[in-house]
Amino acid sequence: MSEKETLSLVVPCYNEEEALPIFYDEACKVVSDMTELNIEFMFIDDGSKDNTMKVVKELSEKDDRVHYVSFSRNFGKEAAIYAGLDNAIGDYVAILDADLQDPPSLLPEMMEIIKTKDCDCVGTRRVDRKGEPPIRSFFARRFYRIMDKISHTEVVDGARDFQLMKRKVVNAILSMGEYNRFSKGIFGWVGYKKEWLEYENIERSAGETKWSFWSLFVYAIDGIVAFSTAPLVIASISGIVLFFVAIIGIIFIIVRTLVYGDPTSGWPSMICIMLLIAGIQLLCMGILGQYIGKTYLETKRRPLYLVEESKIGGK
Repeated sequence: MSEKETLSLVVPCYNEEEALPIFYDEACKVVSDMTELNIEFMFIDDGSKDNTMKVVKELSEKDDRVHYVSFSRNFGKEAAIYAGLDNAIGDYVAILDADLQDPPSLLPEMMEIIKTKDCDCVGTRRVDRKGEPPIRSFFARRFYRIMDKISHTEVVDGARDFQLMKRKVVNAILSMGEYNRFSKGIFGWVGYKKEWLEYENIERSAGETKWSFWSLFVYAIDGIVAFSTAPLVIASISGIVLFFVAIIGIIFIIVRTLVYGDPTSGWPSMICIMLLIAGIQLLCMGILGQYIGKTYLETKRRPLYLVEESKIGGK
């Protein structure tokens, strides 16, 4: 058996039949110069509805380094990342998207950093958002600022899931078997010494993005709920503030009536106030419901993913 260390490339895939051949060719060019390492490709098919799995099998037939796990249905990218880390055999593990927005050309530099500097992980972050819709970029930046304020876990603006990690970091991430996963937060929560590599945004090589504005919004809420209890504090503070506002309002009405003999009137304004308070109550209930719902899903202890077929090495 070879004494060389192994680098596993974990590639989550969902409807990427067009991008996969391009990614594979590009990755092969890059790793061909990394002769000091054994290479493993670990493709995770997240219940694709196109010919993604067919392409992966064809690659596996001609290249023994290509392994794969195919889900029984779409479980989401977070589950795909976890499955890739769980089944990768490498001493080093890198996570890359199949659309080449995570350029494999950075891998040699990332490996150089992790070997020459005293660090356990090399993360990547985009320094711009060229090619993204302006409204998406605006809300993405706001999300990272909010997370920075309300969470004790570092979530860097522009950070990608594109990471190169030592095995001990991978094992730490796998030890967090929670059902509701937010990888960017998990990467920060586990700690370890980390270096950042910056690069300019790269547009997809082929196919279309699977992330709509709504799905990104839901993902952001999952991240906030997973790594901060600040929304619960905000809900509590809102209740306290409204309570004191109501007391002041009652005192004002009583004094005005006693001193000036003013009748209590103003139905339109009263209705507006009632709607405001009801809206805040529903918002607070919704915040509480998010945490209760996440807790409910955790207690079910359902598996993160189910495998339809696989070809993996070392297990």
